[in-house]
Parts: sequence; C-alpha cells; structure tokens
Amino acid sequence: MRHVIITGGSRGLGAGLVQDLLEAGYRVSTCSRQSTPFVERMSNDPRYGSRFRWMQCILGESGAAERFMESVVDAESELPYALVNNAGITGEGVLATFPNIDSARIIHINLIGALEMSRTVLRYMLRSKHGGRIVNISSIIGSRGYTGLAAYSASKAGMDGLTRALAREVGRRGITVNSVAPGYMATDMSSSLRPGQLEQIVRRTPLGRLAEVSDVASLVRFLLSDQAGCITGQTIMVDGGISC
Repeated sequence: MRHVIITGGSRGLGAGLVQDLLEAGYRVSTCSRQSTPFVERMSNDPRYGSRFRWMQCILGESGAAERFMESVVDAESELPYALVNNAGITGEGVLATFPNIDSARIIHINLIGALEMSRTVLRYMLRSKHGGRIVNISSIIGSRGYTGLAAYSASKAGMDGLTRALAREVGRRGITVNSVAPGYMATDMSSSLRPGQLEQIVRRTPLGRLAEVSDVASLVRFLLSDQAGCITGQTIMVDGGISC
C-alpha cells in the first residue's frame, strides 16, 4: 500500500486531499499546527483505521520536518511513496506598509517549509528503488501576481522554481516533481473576499465558476499515479481558465 505524506491536511484543500487519497486506497500521514474536527473525524473513522495518521507539526521550525518524518516512518515501518507540500498561509497588504515579520513568516512557512520537508522526505524516498512523487501546491498568483500579495506571490513562485530544479535533480531516480497551481477556490481562504470581489472573479473566469477542492484533488491523484510517470517539472494550473 503506497504511503503519502501531506502537509497542512487538517482543513480546506489539505483536508480534501487527505480524504480523496484515503478513499483511493492510499495510506496517508499528515501534519498541521493543530488538530481540527476533520482530523478527529478521520482518526475515528473505521473505514480508514490505521491508514490515517496525524501529528502536530509547525513547519519552518528547526527540526520540525525531521521529527515528523521520524515519527511517521517508525510508526508505519515503510518508506514514503509521495509527498504533497500543501501547508501554507497568506497575508494581504501593499508591500510598502506590510510588516517585514509577516512577509518573513509567509516565506518561511510556504517556501522554506516545503524545501525542508522535501529534503527530509527525499532522504527516505531515495532509499527506495521504486521511484516516487512530489507534488507542490502552488498558486496562479505565483506566476500572475496580484496587488497586495507580494510576499505570498514570491513564496509560490519560489515553489514553482523548486519544482523545476528538483525535477532535474531526482528524475534519474524515478521521482517526479510537479506543481499544481489552483486559482481562487471555494475554500476558507476565499471566504474573506467581499461578495463583489468573488462575483468579479467568477465573471472573469472562462468556465464561470471557482475551482472546487475536488478539481485539484483529482489532478493530484493523477500525478501520484503510474499513468503520470513521464510528467515532471511542470506547473499545472487549475483555475477555470482565468489565467489564460
């Protein structure tokens, strides 16, 4: 049974990825800053049993990724097949007045956290002779840029750069690395937008709707599959066409 690591799997898109991959038959280990009702529900759901594991972990803290992976591998007694770097935060404000400490926190969690987790998981993954998968959850904002989101945009652009460089590093070992870049989604992160803003986004989107968690989850599941074995180093947008 293939074992997938997902960061930030306690709510929103991360929770949707966890549930989708559990239903697809994967073993899933996830981490987040704190537990949530979703985590409690998954932990007690008899359909998943020991295939679901959660641990508290604050990515970007010194040694956090290593402690998480040591706990997971000790408990599961198997090497990870895939990593989904999903954990992330955002913050909005024009850069001239945006606090440096907030910018640093966004970069540290979104980008440095993904770098450290990838480095840690690869140390286990490279022991396997069966290849593996890394999927970075990026954003169209990383390539398009939006007013008031300079730090967030920089962190996601960095993830796409990580994807391309790492794909070259580990490709000969049968490990693929790709980014999935959602547009605005019907999740908690878009709930702070004013109704007028959401309506404008929907009007500008060729498909006339926001992306759903299931749209992203199905692409991630495909990238983890054997059918995607020749796709690597790519950033694939899931945005209803708004960035075209």
